[in-house]
Amino acid sequence: MAGRISRRTFWQGSLAAGVLSGSVACGQARAQAPSQAQAQPAQAPAAQGGASPAGSAPPDGAVKSAPKRIFCYVGGYTQHGPPGGNADGLGLFEMNPDTGALTHVATYADVASPSFIALSPDGRFLYAVNEINDYNDQHSGSVTAFSIDQGSAVLTKLNTVASGGADPAHLSVHPSGRYVMVANYTGGTFALLRVKPDGSLGEMTTLIHNSGPRMPDRAADNPPGNFAISDHSAAHPHMIHADPSGRFVLVADAGLDRVYVWRLDMQSGRLSPAKVPFVPMTPGSAPRHFQFSEDGRRLFILCEQDSKVVVADFDPQTGLITPKQTVSSLTAHFHGSTLAAGILLSPDARFLYVSNRLGDSLAVFQIAADGTLTLVDEIWTHADYGRALKFDPTGRYLYVANQRSDSITSFKVDSLTGKINFTWDFTPVGSPTCFEFLTLPAQA
Repeated sequence: MAGRISRRTFWQGSLAAGVLSGSVACGQARAQAPSQAQAQPAQAPAAQGGASPAGSAPPDGAVKSAPKRIFCYVGGYTQHGPPGGNADGLGLFEMNPDTGALTHVATYADVASPSFIALSPDGRFLYAVNEINDYNDQHSGSVTAFSIDQGSAVLTKLNTVASGGADPAHLSVHPSGRYVMVANYTGGTFALLRVKPDGSLGEMTTLIHNSGPRMPDRAADNPPGNFAISDHSAAHPHMIHADPSGRFVLVADAGLDRVYVWRLDMQSGRLSPAKVPFVPMTPGSAPRHFQFSEDGRRLFILCEQDSKVVVADFDPQTGLITPKQTVSSLTAHFHGSTLAAGILLSPDARFLYVSNRLGDSLAVFQIAADGTLTLVDEIWTHADYGRALKFDPTGRYLYVANQRSDSITSFKVDSLTGKINFTWDFTPVGSPTCFEFLTLPAQA
């Protein structure tokens, strides 16, 4: 329909075509070699509880903490894959814990559109979707597994397998580490892949295609003046993740406006519907991502089309989702096109953060004892089309992947108020969409 702008085509007219660099084997650096980056490891921050910084004498009776290095893996869109981007592949950076600055270490260029990545629970493996639709000349995307060198963070590709549907947009690793779960956005499917002992991907144990009635392109509670729409032409699973107990697997379907709940059989890797198989969201709202509280009893669901967060109780015994609050990630002053993107809990679970694409803002919510939210701040991202949000392992910095701006921006976090301040640090990287942080011991 003329004048409509979808979430995957809104920005294409202004995107300059990226030039994909020649492939390099995984484990080889495109710029700075890992061995060079290791020559001067970043100084580790002081540990909580009064431990001294690395290199200084600890006070009497204190145990000196071992120095650490913090690495960051960055995924994004390459030319191969919708919507077509400027990334060269999967990037590896090292973080300076004192400044938050990210320094490029390596790029793995033989990875097509790694638009979402996830670490195994033990930090030994990394998995990436390949958001493409022609894997092995089939209408499917793929998933790639890597092993991680525990001294240098360098990746070695293990294998690549079909994802079970076109354009996978999200994946996660089950808390047991035994399954990788992937949501295929365009394909309308989600799948479970068994993880082999060496970390590589094995058989597909489950493949499910959602179905339901056609939903409206826009929600009734849409922000005023929003011309952006979410694609409701079919099922579009946008996120798949287990609850903290690992008993249930939840799938947010942005096309059908539902959050599905499935019970997992750990031995077979198969899913069966929970007693209440799904909870409907506001028609047209497009539930995109969600976050669990640590105890698994509370769920925060982000709907991209109306830029709302739905707070719900979650029963870890039955999988029942009971919504109890809906709150906007925008201030009342905002008018225009926007689509919510990323959602993230603070390490202490006192605050919740949301990124708003097109509106280019970050919302900060305070979480009450009953889980309800109050918007306490909304600030400019200082970049365009912010997507994933991530805290570094120290919790001092919040990072945003800005797809259109080809940059990662960082913010200093006030742990008392939850508010964030821009560091004025930009990390240039083509079409970034996601990242993962990994802490490793510093080499002597």
